[in-house]
Amino acid sequence: MPDRISRIPIVTAFHEPVTGSVQYVVACPRTLRCALIDPVLDYDEKSGAVATRSADKLLAYVEQQGLTVEWVLDTHPHADHFSAAAYLKTQTGAPMAIGDQIVQVQALWKDLYNLPEAFPCDGSQWDRLFADGDRFHVGEIEVTVLFSPGHTLASVTYLVGDAAFIHDTLFMPDGGTARTDFPGGSACALWRSIQRILALPADTRLFTGHDYQPGGREARWQSTIAEQQSQNRHLLDGHDEAHFVALRQGRDSSLSMPRLILHALQVNIRGGRMPEPERNGRRYLKIPLEALSGAAWQ
Repeated sequence: MPDRISRIPIVTAFHEPVTGSVQYVVACPRTLRCALIDPVLDYDEKSGAVATRSADKLLAYVEQQGLTVEWVLDTHPHADHFSAAAYLKTQTGAPMAIGDQIVQVQALWKDLYNLPEAFPCDGSQWDRLFADGDRFHVGEIEVTVLFSPGHTLASVTYLVGDAAFIHDTLFMPDGGTARTDFPGGSACALWRSIQRILALPADTRLFTGHDYQPGGREARWQSTIAEQQSQNRHLLDGHDEAHFVALRQGRDSSLSMPRLILHALQVNIRGGRMPEPERNGRRYLKIPLEALSGAAWQ
């Protein structure tokens, strides 16, 4: 039976400054097996260039530390960066996984993009779809999946030993909480997801998926249950759902859409794969006009 220390994962974070995203390598110290969580595929919308520089940092670290990749995990279909899950699967052979409600997101965005009827909305782009409460292992460390909707219909939290990867639910306390105005988002659902996360054991380490460095401070990504309860700026003034929902919806109404949302979702509902090449051999992203509210001038 593994001792307590061996059940505490080694967590290494890689902050990607262009999108403020945080990628993670989560390793079992006894077996040196690991998972890659929320990897970033670099994309420049001005040139249309795609690169693997951010994801390659994970691979370099894995090689340096002598790790074996067991899983490539996404917490949700991202709206602000491309997922590098498919690329990392080709490099490591590790299975890709995401929450099982991705099928709802696929159906929603398939309609928005007017994708071909043959496009599958069954999650078959991933090797495994996790339901709430599912369990699996990274090395000897048990992982529990917590359905955490609100930011998206499909968001999940991965509880890996004593570490919870909460992505777009809670940011660092000075950053508040995630927006809920994307298609399928819900401030009420986010409130309930946050309460479930804050009910985890008090010694749980919380790892967020973004840090936008408020006030120009250094990038941060790790917090505690106690810090979030006592310091998160969106949870301080009244700890009830109605207050939070009003605050969250009011803030969301003032935000413009992320600059890559229409680029990213068509890639991320494919598990990080680009659209198929057209007759000339080029691949194209499709931008539906008048698709979302939240224009910069609104």
